Amino acid sequence: MVDWKVHARTRTQLGPAFVRILGYLREDGDKSVERIEDAMHRKDATGLVLPAHTVKTEARQFGAEPLGALAEEIEFAARRAIEGHYFPDDLVPQVARLRPLYARTIELLERDANPLCQRTPARAAGA
Repeated sequence: MVDWKVHARTRTQLGPAFVRILGYLREDGDKSVERIEDAMHRKDATGLVLPAHTVKTEARQFGAEPLGALAEEIEFAARRAIEGHYFPDDLVPQVARLRPLYARTIELLERDANPLCQRTPARAAGA
């Protein structure tokens, strides 16, 4: 789900701003996923492009390649549909997978970012 090497590099590059920027991913991602779902319901190919691009870019910045790849698939299919003057109905399965993948990815990223969630080794029984 997450390429932790890319994630660590981003964390190092962003330094103290990391948690704030991760918050932006959460905020922008929530809105973008909702906008993608809404655009599918309205059959608005143009409405798919920008939010899918946003999810793609921000996900990859944090090493969330599967989420970035799915968002890219949605973005590029929407762009092709706009150029071809049709609606990409075939994107329904991808859009249906987007929210659960986004939620699981955010859960992993936030768990990693929150030091209170770090696991401590279990004590041996009787110790």
